[in-house]
Amino acid sequence: MAFSTAGGGPSAPQMNVTPLIDVLLVLLIIFMLVVIEQKPKGLEAQIPQPAPPTAHNVPPPDTTIVILVHHAKAGAEHPQVMINKEAVDWDHLRDRLRDIYAIRIERIAYVEADDDIDFQDVADVIAIARIAGVDRVGLLTEDGKHAPVTG
Repeated sequence: MAFSTAGGGPSAPQMNVTPLIDVLLVLLIIFMLVVIEQKPKGLEAQIPQPAPPTAHNVPPPDTTIVILVHHAKAGAEHPQVMINKEAVDWDHLRDRLRDIYAIRIERIAYVEADDDIDFQDVADVIAIARIAGVDRVGLLTEDGKHAPVTG
């Protein structure tokens, strides 16, 4: 017995895809509108705010400390010493430098001396600076440029 499937008999159910295509097109339009409505936004940045003023705020220290060694006054045992144009007594040099470098992170000082100052006096100033807490000492030349900083 042979069966024939052509022609007669019930047909297989077929799916209607037209409503599915309509739903997909509506969803596509909705997604397009959502993307268009989003405003482009730049990078978020957190801007540092200044610290609130208090009574304990200390002004930031000068970035460069220069120790000037000048000619001694008549009859003086040691030459005149200045720290950033502030006259300092030779006996109080170590204490003044210790006070300056107590609040500083960068512990570098430069020494500038007159041409005819004994090098022993310059070496004494360097030794006092090192005792006071200066980590690195540089020597300034006549034109104001600094020589390499020694450790």
